[in-house]
Amino acid sequence: MTQEGRCCVVTGGRGFAARHLVEMLIRSKKWLVRIADLGPSIKLEPYEDEGILGEALRSGDAQYVSADLRNKAQVIKVCEGADAVFHMAAPDSSINNYQLHYSVNVEGTKNVIDACVECKVKRLIYTSSPSVVFDGVHGIYNGEESMPYPSKHNDSYSATKAEGEALVLKSNGTNGLLTCCIRPSSIFGPGDRLLVPSLITAARAGKSKFIIGDGNNKYDFTYVENVAHAHICAEQALSSEGGVTERAAGQAYFITNMEPIKFWEFMSLILEGLGYERPSIKIPAPVMMPIAHMVEWTYKMLAPYGMRVPQLTPSRIRLLSCNRTFSCAKAKDRIAYEPIVSLQDGLKRTIESYSHLRAEQKLRREGPSKASIYLGNGKELVLLFFFFGSCQHTSLER
Repeated sequence: MTQEGRCCVVTGGRGFAARHLVEMLIRSKKWLVRIADLGPSIKLEPYEDEGILGEALRSGDAQYVSADLRNKAQVIKVCEGADAVFHMAAPDSSINNYQLHYSVNVEGTKNVIDACVECKVKRLIYTSSPSVVFDGVHGIYNGEESMPYPSKHNDSYSATKAEGEALVLKSNGTNGLLTCCIRPSSIFGPGDRLLVPSLITAARAGKSKFIIGDGNNKYDFTYVENVAHAHICAEQALSSEGGVTERAAGQAYFITNMEPIKFWEFMSLILEGLGYERPSIKIPAPVMMPIAHMVEWTYKMLAPYGMRVPQLTPSRIRLLSCNRTFSCAKAKDRIAYEPIVSLQDGLKRTIESYSHLRAEQKLRREGPSKASIYLGNGKELVLLFFFFGSCQHTSLER
């Protein structure tokens, strides 16, 4: 059993980043971890059943509770007896459904806050997104938390995440509840079912030839274990004494690997690491915009008849060609966040975890690939990649 007997809740506990947080909390041996999600029961992958999660569920150090955030009574039941809640649940961001996003990101978050207050939970850590300050038009370079919410967001997901975040920050201090918000940028790592599979789908379909823009736009990516670590740093800061808690509470924090990298370079390192060809055809963003506007207009006309949400839209063109980097100075100062896994090591682990998606025949080339050079000794490369069309929505915007 746990050493200290404290209980914490992880909402959306079967999600990508949440699974890593759950395992990190279990490993700490400081918590009884209550995993809350929509499924009527927990279905473990074989590696989970044989690993620390399966062992914790069998020993009682972890438990699963089925709950829908939109049902306040269920949320209250989940939060009973908890010292801390990590609110990570969110709907699929690729679904163009404002009502769904609002019901979970706003109304569901209200239920979590109310349940924390009613159940006298001491700390609430909300998983937000850097997209809460992104307007879908202007790039962000070394963005700080002082940036205001835009008057208009890029999509309903981002808009409702911003509403949820504002509610959490406003609730800080209510009946002793301490809160803060984590904004992890472009999460990647083992277990992600969006980014890498989408890249490989595009490569296998022959759609990895194109580059939008000049390819020099920079992004901040965050390895998933660093995201989990940031949540734990936040909880520890909120549970500290005196000035540390006062400075940490009621604040939002950007979380990254603190290693900005060219967007296309990052994508290409993954592709080449799995044996796929790199792109070679650059298309200026202004050239793509008229096409994207036409696609968007067509979608607006045909959406009522079942047309799927297109990937080639003006906002997506801007997203793939703009800068999106963020400063972690505030997180470092107030919650003592520092990445525990470097970008280089994170890429290595990610590529190794997707060996089943490796190209059947390794590309022939003389000498080592640029990916192997980077992953072997940390040297950077200038490499570009673009995917759209049949690709599934990725986590790049979140």
